Amino acid sequence: MSNEREIRDEDLMDVAQDPEQAHRLHKALKVLADNPKVGGKLQEMAQEVLAGRIGMKDAIETPGYMDAIGDRLGEMRRAAENQTMAEREESRTKFATWQQEQETKEAEERAERDGPSLNIVTGARRGGRSHRG
Repeated sequence: MSNEREIRDEDLMDVAQDPEQAHRLHKALKVLADNPKVGGKLQEMAQEVLAGRIGMKDAIETPGYMDAIGDRLGEMRRAAENQTMAEREESRTKFATWQQEQETKEAEERAERDGPSLNIVTGARRGGRSHRG
């Protein structure tokens, strides 16, 4: 995404139910925008939303972008239908491992975002020395 301004999680609250969902959506958009294997309209949509040129709500109401999402979901469904039982079991195992890793990462990110900061800057202290003449 080069030097462009990038939206923040808060900018996705028009479609997200809570800040956590907005954060996950933002991360997913970054993956779509930055992965050269995605390509086409789906990648374009993610890049446009992240750059703030189109809102997520508008993007999901744009027929070309929705078609791209539908096409990708269709590809995934066909690939899943063509798997053997052994491949399905391997996919389930890989997904479970990946899901656990993601949950751990998200918990760490949440702790960093929401946890207490050691560098809190506050206003002037009260009760300090007075400079009365």
